Amino acid sequence: MKVRVELGERSYDVMVAEGARHDLTAVIADILPDARRALIVTSDSLRHQPWFDITTGIAESLVLVPEGEAAKNFEVVADIVDAASAAGMSRRDVIVAVGGGATTDVAGFAAATYLRGIAVIHVATSLVAQVDAAVGGKTGVNTKFGKNLMGSFHQPRAVLCDTETLATLPARDFAAGDGEVVKCYLLEGRSVSEFLAASLEERVLRAVALKARIVSQDEREGGLRALLNYGHTLAHALEAESLAGRDLDLEHGEAVAMGLAYAARLARALGYADDEVVRQHDELVEAAGLSIRIPAGVRVNDLLEAMARDKKAHHDLTFVLWTPEGIRTVSNVPVATVREVLLECGAQL
Repeated sequence: MKVRVELGERSYDVMVAEGARHDLTAVIADILPDARRALIVTSDSLRHQPWFDITTGIAESLVLVPEGEAAKNFEVVADIVDAASAAGMSRRDVIVAVGGGATTDVAGFAAATYLRGIAVIHVATSLVAQVDAAVGGKTGVNTKFGKNLMGSFHQPRAVLCDTETLATLPARDFAAGDGEVVKCYLLEGRSVSEFLAASLEERVLRAVALKARIVSQDEREGGLRALLNYGHTLAHALEAESLAGRDLDLEHGEAVAMGLAYAARLARALGYADDEVVRQHDELVEAAGLSIRIPAGVRVNDLLEAMARDKKAHHDLTFVLWTPEGIRTVSNVPVATVREVLLECGAQL
C-alpha cells in the first residue's frame, strides 16, 4: 500500500507492507537510475537482526551509528559524511537509512549536508519511524540544550515502512511508537474504540496518511504542520532534561504521551476544554499502555526553561492545544498557568 506525499517535483511514495524492504532495489532503479553507490546507515544491533537482508542493487558501503538518541549528534553526522566521501559518492548517489527515528533523523541531516544535498531513502524499522520520523523531511540532531536544535528540511526520495521488522521490537519500544499513533488519533478526533480495533497496518497507514496530507500543504511548518507537534512541547522539554544529564529513561513516544495528557489539562486550565476532553486523552494514552504522569523528580523551572526554547515559540510559551474550534497553536500562554498544570501532572518545585 502506498501513500503519496505531494510536493510537486519532490513528491514521493511511502510504502507500507510486510517485507517492504525487499522493494528497495527496484525503488532505487526506478527513481534514481543514475545512482551508482549507496551508503547504508544503520546500527550494529539492527544489522544482526534476522530480517537484515538489505540490498540496493548498486555498489554498497555500510556505516554504523550508535543506538537511539546517542546517534543524533554532530560527530555522527561527520562520520556519515566521511564514509560517503571515502566511498567516492557523488550527488547522484544515495544514502539509505535503515532503522528507527534517530537513524532516519541523523542520516537525513547528513544527506542534506553532503555535497550540499544528495538523495536519501528511509527503510523505517521502528513504529515511531514509520508513523512519524521517517516521513515529512524533517532531519536533525540534538545539542546539550535540546532536541533537534540543528537540522534541515530534506525530503526523502522514498520511504519503506516494513511492518515485518516490527516483530523484533521490544514491547516497550512498540508501546512508545503508539504514543505518536495516539497523537494522530486525537488530531483526527478518533475514539479509543477505533484505536483498539485497528490492526497494526491500519494504525501505520492512518498516521502516514495524516502526516502526508499535512506535509503536502505545509512542508516547512509555516502553520498547519505545527499541529503534528501536539504533545511535543512538554515531550521535548522532558527529553532536553535527559540530554542535560538527568537519567529519566524515557522513550520519545512515552514523552509524547505525557505531553498529550498535559496539553489536555493545560487546555482545560485555559478554558478551552472540559473534563470530558481530558478523559478522552487519558483513555487513549492509557489504552496504548503509556503513562500520563511526569516522572518523579523533574523540576518545574527546568521544564519551563526548556519549553521557552521550543521551536514553535517566539520568546514566549507556545503550545498546540485542543480548542472548541479544533486543535491549534496557541501562543503567549501565561507562565503561571503552565507552571500550575505542570505541578498537577507530577512535576516538582
